[in-house]
Amino acid sequence: MENWIPVIIQLVSGAVGGNVAGYFLKNQSLGTLGNSIAGILGGGIGGQLLAMIGAGVASGGTDISGIVGSIAGGGVGGAVLLIIVAVVKKLLGK
Repeated sequence: MENWIPVIIQLVSGAVGGNVAGYFLKNQSLGTLGNSIAGILGGGIGGQLLAMIGAGVASGGTDISGIVGSIAGGGVGGAVLLIIVAVVKKLLGK
């Protein structure tokens, strides 16, 4: 179960990051559900990318640096994916 804790933190942080980005970037918002879904996916991707480059979260530990890394990777990844999805959606005219 301990191996899943960083992943769960990344996904939750991604949902929060997506919704925060949607709140501050009203033109990019996909609505609460859309922001959450994009954020969750982005959080998972962002956390895994940080782990692949060895940015301190690769150990998957539950120490403070691992938790902060998971939160940062998840939140930023969620916000970035939300913006990418919103831009693509606007380019497609939807």
